[in-house]
Amino acid sequence: MAKIDFGGTVEEVITRKEFSLEKAQSILKDEVIAVLGYGVQGPAQALNMRDNGFKVIIGQSSKFKREWDKAITDGWVPGETLFELEEAAEKATIIQYLVSDAGQKAVWPLLKPHLKPGDALYFSHGFSIVYKEQTGVIPPSDIDVILVAPKGSGASVRTNFLNGSGINSSFGVFQDATGRARERTLAVGIAIGSGYLFPTTFEHEVLSDLTGERGILMGALAGVMEAQYDVLRENGHSPSEAFNETVEELTQSLIRLVGENGMDWMYANCSTTAQRGALDWKPRFKAATLPVFKDLYNSVKTGKETAIVLDVNSAPDYQVKLDAELKVIHDSEMWRAGTAVRSLRPENWKK
Repeated sequence: MAKIDFGGTVEEVITRKEFSLEKAQSILKDEVIAVLGYGVQGPAQALNMRDNGFKVIIGQSSKFKREWDKAITDGWVPGETLFELEEAAEKATIIQYLVSDAGQKAVWPLLKPHLKPGDALYFSHGFSIVYKEQTGVIPPSDIDVILVAPKGSGASVRTNFLNGSGINSSFGVFQDATGRARERTLAVGIAIGSGYLFPTTFEHEVLSDLTGERGILMGALAGVMEAQYDVLRENGHSPSEAFNETVEELTQSLIRLVGENGMDWMYANCSTTAQRGALDWKPRFKAATLPVFKDLYNSVKTGKETAIVLDVNSAPDYQVKLDAELKVIHDSEMWRAGTAVRSLRPENWKK
């Protein structure tokens, strides 16, 4: 483990230097890893492990034709490396439970009988275990229950793997029945292509993840963008100007520099006018949003958000309603302007 100072707090992380791919291959040489669910995280983690030389099979219900066909397109062979969920679980020693959170609740009665003593049940989200009263997911005591949670979408997990950088992941052990749970966890974390791994618990992972998704990563970001765009448009600015000042400059320039160098560097290297304004207005934005984030975290911690997810996402017409909600965003002037602006980027001129 490497000890890193995170702003005054020293934490231990595991990098590929300390835990090599060769070590992971040795630890998992006799394991068969079943990836259950070929939706969001499943394809990326499965393909990365296959490319890294691990024994991987896919468990996916053939009733979901889109996911089943995608698995075949990606080279998984029905009856050889692609199976129904229960059959894949029966064949495996490490079961990656990567169906949706609502799907995990629905599939659990089918999966549980196929968990054998000594197996490892793997999650990339603490949702089902932490909120077991709502999900009913209570693993038997004779298996390992482990977690590796990539800090990014499935698409990023795959893209970062292919470009050699890897994506950071948290890891945790909920139940160690074999005495090997930790080494299995780290080995799988390296196998899926993590850049480095940092320790967490199932509870901390789900609380931070649900807060982040609803907050700065998606919900807050989209809401703040819409608010600024609307104010600019209401004051006579064109759609292209409003979108460029709200989204394009952020995503194509500034956020990359913040990611590379930090916000203090960004403040120090922008114009004095921007610098002064940002320093003056930052406290006001924090004061305005802090109560919202506190409400959000409490809603996550008390299980209110979990109840909403399980209720709404398990409804038979969920996909239809979701498509309608996403269409509202897609058809808004702001994101129609975004389509036009993106088409003007130099890399798209020849497309």
